[in-house]
Amino acid sequence: MEFKSINYINMIRVPYDMIARTVYEAIERSISQRPVTLITGARQVGKTTLCRKLSKDHGFGYVTLADRSERALAADDPDMFLRSHRTPLIIDEAQYAPGLFDSLESVVDKAKFDTGRNEGMYVLTGSQAYNLMENVTQSMAGRISIIRMSPLSQSEILSRPAPPFTVDFEKNIARSSEYVVDADSLFRMIVRGAYPELYDNPDVRTSEFYSDYVDSYINKDASQIINLKDQNRFHEFMQLVASLTGQELVYGRIANTLGVDIKTVQSWISVLAAGDIIHLLQPYSARSTVKRIVKRPKVYFCDTGLACHLAKATDAETLRAGYLKGPMVETFIVNEILKSYSNNREQAGFYYYRDSSMNEIDLVMLRNGTLSLVECRSGMTFGASDVKAFGRMDKSDYTIGPSCIICLTEKPYPISKNVYALPVTAI
Repeated sequence: MEFKSINYINMIRVPYDMIARTVYEAIERSISQRPVTLITGARQVGKTTLCRKLSKDHGFGYVTLADRSERALAADDPDMFLRSHRTPLIIDEAQYAPGLFDSLESVVDKAKFDTGRNEGMYVLTGSQAYNLMENVTQSMAGRISIIRMSPLSQSEILSRPAPPFTVDFEKNIARSSEYVVDADSLFRMIVRGAYPELYDNPDVRTSEFYSDYVDSYINKDASQIINLKDQNRFHEFMQLVASLTGQELVYGRIANTLGVDIKTVQSWISVLAAGDIIHLLQPYSARSTVKRIVKRPKVYFCDTGLACHLAKATDAETLRAGYLKGPMVETFIVNEILKSYSNNREQAGFYYYRDSSMNEIDLVMLRNGTLSLVECRSGMTFGASDVKAFGRMDKSDYTIGPSCIICLTEKPYPISKNVYALPVTAI
């Protein structure tokens, strides 16, 4: 099979509205089954662009609450707002009018009572701010489907199918043979990140994009959730957490470094998680494995470009030579695997493992009663000693399936029985 070498950053410019988003099929499925679909995700992941496609493909009307007059009407008189717009309707930036959900509940229930059907009436978009999600759970239970949208996956950038990642050597080898990504290109990709505008227009400077992004996030998103008395300190907090991506989350250490109390750090971590800036990976435990396991979650930035910008690893050469090389590669790999599931709305359990003897497994995947163990490495050549921690799972109640090291190798190779080294393009 012919290998295709790919350089992420020097690709031909592809307009974002031409990039097929994997999650679009899940959205179409949702509007055929539920009266309300909520598309959430961090700012600039492409929610509005996807809604324009939805409007074109399925005849939805469109209104954005970024418009001050529409926002005022939705906030002050949500019943009138809904009566003034026909269904099916897309309501963009719905977080600006959290009181809208009570009115939506009445409208979709009435439609069901009058006609017997209410599928596909509304599509909402919004960031996962506290007040938005609280109103969703209180008012729309059983009526709404919540779909999380991520930055671009590498498969979306490469315009190829993106099924949920499983450790299946035959499929992994075939998939990774479609493209070869050299280490230099991968590090440039990690620093560039995966926000659509960066691929819609490769002339956009990475540093300028993320500087504007952070300012907008702190001034608008974070400040909407909590009363930020010191935005500079919150920015320092984001920089510190970015430098800790791929590591265990120790609230006290962050609090001591910043000179704030632990409750403030816990609140700020929740703000980052609510805005899809970070996600937390919980530790794996089972009664039949070693009891003395670490109970702290690991923290990952949802986009490596944003993490690199905040941690001041602003180019591939700096990243590759510094201490963040391994954690950023791990963050990239974990993100790509998680995206492959969230974009397809497939379920699996994702954990990490570390015991008191410092045996560690970066990613433990639980699906269909089988554990797959994944190490994420920034090197190329590995042997059986590099996966000795996998043996800690031998006494698990679950079946131990094929496992792997995902690393910078360009071609797969066997490491030990039922364990392969795989390139990142196997995801």
